[in-house]
Amino acid sequence: MITLALSKGRIFDETLPLLAAAGIEVLEDPEKSRKLILPTNHADVRVVLVRASDVPTYVEYGGADLGVTGLDTLLEHQMEAAGGGSRLYQPLDLRIARCRVSVAVRADYDYASAVKQGSRLRVATKYLGIAREFFAAKGVHVDLIKLYGSMELAPLTGLADAIVDLVSTGNTLKANHLVEVERIMDISSRLVVNQAALKLKREPIRRIVDAFASAISVEA
Repeated sequence: MITLALSKGRIFDETLPLLAAAGIEVLEDPEKSRKLILPTNHADVRVVLVRASDVPTYVEYGGADLGVTGLDTLLEHQMEAAGGGSRLYQPLDLRIARCRVSVAVRADYDYASAVKQGSRLRVATKYLGIAREFFAAKGVHVDLIKLYGSMELAPLTGLADAIVDLVSTGNTLKANHLVEVERIMDISSRLVVNQAALKLKREPIRRIVDAFASAISVEA
């Protein structure tokens, strides 16, 4: 049995064409089904639905053989892992679910002056590792505040001076009178594979990886 870990939403939807290229069709709609394990048209392939932040953990510890996860999630997972690394094989940048991690502030907040003057900034984010490394490299002193949702509220309520969050179109920032002031990195989703599974189930996993790679090449 090959188990693929996916999260609902954009990553799931944009992974479907890649699965189709491998001849794999998910037989149930995750938005309509209450099941967390979905069958496919292959009796030996199944999809497990997990929280986006849990995909690397499921794959690393063998709950799934492979998975699709955003680079942001993958980097945070690696930073939290003992020794700063993880036991995940990362064969492909799938070039799907593209966005960016950016710094944003209230439209009336002078971020450039605050940084130039050496002010200590309060930054709200769920990406503690990415934010910590970014500001440390700039020599900016920050107090990081961990949040899990509604990041845009933090500057509006005075909880934080800035946020570090995913940005796609920027429309949510604009709607909440925030502006993007620095782009930290571009994000896309990656295929990750459990290293033990790659040895024990090499042929079926290799077929999926190769099919994904071919589909990406055609789209490029």
